[in-house]
This record gives sequence, structure tokens and C-alpha cells, in this order.
Amino acid sequence: MRHDPVPLTRQLGMYAYRGHTVLEFRGEIDIVAATEIGPFLDRVTGRAGVRAVIDLRPVEFFDCSGLRLLYRARARVLAHGGQLHVVCTHPLTLRVFRVTGLTRLLPPQPSLDAALARSEAASGSL
Repeated sequence: MRHDPVPLTRQLGMYAYRGHTVLEFRGEIDIVAATEIGPFLDRVTGRAGVRAVIDLRPVEFFDCSGLRLLYRARARVLAHGGQLHVVCTHPLTLRVFRVTGLTRLLPPQPSLDAALARSEAASGSL
């Protein structure tokens, strides 16, 4: 099921799905995009107990600025007792995840449902 995200910036949309806040990154995630996305991402990841998914499937380019966003989001979510999952299918972005070790910290899932199944298993709901 496809959702129409509320656009927050040109490269970021947001919507709710099965009790999670989904942040959909789009297009090129570089230093300019990261500067625009950062404040919105901080607002979401700073909430106590947030359950968030970052969906990177619509991303065409992803550099170290995008990695910094993900590392920061993960740290903030964990500090506030929440959960963060990543959805990604793009081969080059997945390679960046593997090379940098981010795969161990935020294992990318192929779909929202796969990410949420992982979330439910981690919380003992399955």
C-alpha cells in the first residue's frame, strides 16, 4: 500500500503507518538536502518513545551527509527510548551501509512491512 507523504522539504516527506512515523527521503541526499532535512528529523527523533522508519527507497544519491543524518537520528531515538528502522533497496546505498558498518547498527529492510515486523519482534509483540 502506497501512502502520500506530507512534503516537509523537497527531499523529505512524512506519514504515519501502523503506529510508526515514516520519514521518506527522496532524490539526492547531499549536504544541501541534509541541511534542510536535519531540523525536521531532529524534531521527530527527539520525542520520547518515538517509533520511526526512515524510508530510503526513493533516494537516487546518498553521500556522507545522509550517513550523518542517520547516525544522528539513531543516537537521538535511542537516547529517548524509541525505535528506528531503515528501509532501503538501492544497491549503491546498501553498499555505503555495508562499507561504513551502518548495516550493523541500522540493518536495512526491503519494505516497510519487513521493518515493522522487525520492530514487533524486538518489542516481543510477535
